[in-house]
Amino acid sequence: MKIILPTLFLLLAFFSVRAQSYRQFVKISDKESDNEILLKAANLVPAKRQLSWQKMELTAFIHFGINTFTDREWGKGDESPALFNPTKLDARQWTKVCKDAGMKLVMITAKHHDGFCLWPSKFTEHSVKNSPWKNGNGDVVKELADACKEMNLKFGVYLSPWDMHEETYGTDAYNDYYVNQLTEFLTEYGKVEEVWFDGACGEGPNGKKQIYDWERYYQTIRNLAPEAVIAITGPDVRWVGTESGYGRDTEWSVVPVAYQNQDLIAERSQQKEGLFRPKVKPTSEDLGSRYKLFKSNELVWYPSEVDVSIRPGWFYHQNQDEKVKSVNKLLDIFYCSVGKNSLLLLNLPPDKRGLIHENDVLTLQRWREKLDKTFSLNLLRGAKVFNGGAEINSIVLVDGELSTSITVENKGKRIVEFHLKEAKTFDLVCLQENINVGQRVEEFNVEAEINESWKTIGTGTTIGYKRILRVDPVTTTKLRLVISQSRLTPELSEFGIFKQAE
Repeated sequence: MKIILPTLFLLLAFFSVRAQSYRQFVKISDKESDNEILLKAANLVPAKRQLSWQKMELTAFIHFGINTFTDREWGKGDESPALFNPTKLDARQWTKVCKDAGMKLVMITAKHHDGFCLWPSKFTEHSVKNSPWKNGNGDVVKELADACKEMNLKFGVYLSPWDMHEETYGTDAYNDYYVNQLTEFLTEYGKVEEVWFDGACGEGPNGKKQIYDWERYYQTIRNLAPEAVIAITGPDVRWVGTESGYGRDTEWSVVPVAYQNQDLIAERSQQKEGLFRPKVKPTSEDLGSRYKLFKSNELVWYPSEVDVSIRPGWFYHQNQDEKVKSVNKLLDIFYCSVGKNSLLLLNLPPDKRGLIHENDVLTLQRWREKLDKTFSLNLLRGAKVFNGGAEINSIVLVDGELSTSITVENKGKRIVEFHLKEAKTFDLVCLQENINVGQRVEEFNVEAEINESWKTIGTGTTIGYKRILRVDPVTTTKLRLVISQSRLTPELSEFGIFKQAE
């Protein structure tokens, strides 16, 4: 019994932890060991809405409003609705451009900080209903929602909590006003799949700042749009911390609950036009390492979104027509966002006509063409795959299905070896974990056999949903993945090698 009882105790303890597996949130007690904390962290998974969001990879932001016509980035709330008068507004053009670029969701700035509403809200006169556009009978939000439905794209809304126009801002009555507008979106425009809040909180027309009733906002969304993710200042999606388009080299989707704190998000978000105040360089900050986990008492699945504009500004400015980001810059951003376990939210601002400018469209077309050519063929397809010395089914690693995966067994080192039918030349390595069961890999390297010797060609820390390594061009018939550190047995979903298009 002296042997059996401790063994039984350990088994019960193991199954007790397993019983808590596959959740989005978990508490940590002071009595738990480091290994028990790691086990809990390794078994946290995304909610259904978070998983659906992550798999989109690319989404579009449409910054459009009164600022488009005043040539500003931030309005002041005193602009006349008469200024809003696009001459050729075509939401179908927006959605076609987004669809052709590979975007899966389109999100509109239905109300920015100036308080001007792109729909005829029943709760304010500061909206398109008092503009000359369509004689006050227009509704930009409806046109976009309908166009998204026609194009089979998801639809999202940005509704700024900060409102420089609304007189009730800074009082309890404003929370009622804001919830009423949220309710309009979530009940009158079809399915909404993302609601995006920034942390901006400045003064209203009465000189007061607002105390936002975040929990009430969240509950309104959960009640009316339960499948929608609540992003940035919200419980589902985390802002990466910079608008550069670049994510962290080590990006954990499992982080301490403290990073959901609205005050922390607001502190690092917009306070003055164009000014951000992170305490440290956001993309170098450690969010989910072992050290952070061991110091926390609550962990949560809270993935990263990277946002950036295709132009220097977020709203359209004619003097930026020749400053659209290049194809190579957008490719670099893609590899450093989607390729670093994040989703990329790319802003495409329509011009005063109400169209996405030709320069932006051409760049997006060429960008998409390069991505398609690059990732059209996984050069690993048909290779023999070995793990632990035994050949395994290779199909699951090239089938494009996140939920199918191989368990990377540990016999000495966790090594997956690939034998190609013939020599291939590549300069990209793409890896995915099956995050349906958790994010686990902490450190890995990729090796190729060159001149009968194994050479390291790329290294990484986290993988998560997707990791893309750019490597010097290499030609080989054999390569291998070596996972040197992991929180639990890794589940490798996809592995690919690709040659970047010229």
